Amino acid sequence: MSDIEISPRAIDTTARQTFAIGGDLTVRRIGYGTMRLADTPDLKPADAVIWHPPTPRSAALDVLRAAVGHGVQLVDTADSYALGGGEELVAEALHPYAPDVVVATKVGLTRPSPSEWVPLGHPAYLRQQAELSLRRLRVERIDLLQLHRIDPAVPLADQIGALKQLQDEGKVRHIGLSEVTVDELEQALEIAPIAAVQNWYNLATRRHDAVVDFTAERGIAFLPFFPIAVGGHAGADGPVSEVAREVGATPAQTALAWLLHRSPNILPIPGTTSEKHLVENLGAAAVQLTDEQYARLDGIAAGEGGVGAGEA
Repeated sequence: MSDIEISPRAIDTTARQTFAIGGDLTVRRIGYGTMRLADTPDLKPADAVIWHPPTPRSAALDVLRAAVGHGVQLVDTADSYALGGGEELVAEALHPYAPDVVVATKVGLTRPSPSEWVPLGHPAYLRQQAELSLRRLRVERIDLLQLHRIDPAVPLADQIGALKQLQDEGKVRHIGLSEVTVDELEQALEIAPIAAVQNWYNLATRRHDAVVDFTAERGIAFLPFFPIAVGGHAGADGPVSEVAREVGATPAQTALAWLLHRSPNILPIPGTTSEKHLVENLGAAAVQLTDEQYARLDGIAAGEGGVGAGEA
């Protein structure tokens, strides 16, 4: 690990910087998403297909270890990242896991080719993939297992039921969902407790505002993927950069600070292949927005900002 340091104040200034997933897994609210740790670091995010393990592998391992070394307690991956290579990388870097580190993974998306992400929610398949995730992560129980996408060809009750069976067997601690609506979440809650929801959400992509509010009311963690998709909003004269200058932060930190301010159940999981950017992202925990600054940022029109294919 390099000698880059981050102030403790930037990691855990007050109690509002933590959240208990499922009521019992307390983590600092800025986590780390591993999807970017695939393919090669010189690829633009939009060009990465998340198909091959990272090259060079040592650099990806260093970033993962740096994340935990700098205070990250929530690491998010998926069985579909590099065809299981993402989970193997997490285990190689971090196993045996520190007691306060929560590893979340996802099942339910198949990868027939580098350009395809196809939902498959057959209960037997979901249970098989969970077994493979257990092996690759080198654990006996997955902290948070998320249904990567709802398969419209399989009854939701069967898909959630498969995860509930794994939970009953002691192989899964908490169940989560990804890219769901309020209606889908309500249906799932009738079948099993849901501890977390992971949807595409940031300043420029706001279609899940209702899901944020619904989960907040029920104490469910909301993990926004692609949380720093500020794009043109971060231009020299844009509202993100304007507020960033006022608070002495970068636009990325300001965008993350907006998420932290938006609701106490939001746990951003920004991904990066750079330790420098990792430290920058974690510094968002120390950025304090006034209500007026938050309102200015909140006024950014909803759009379809972001990078990649939305398959985090």
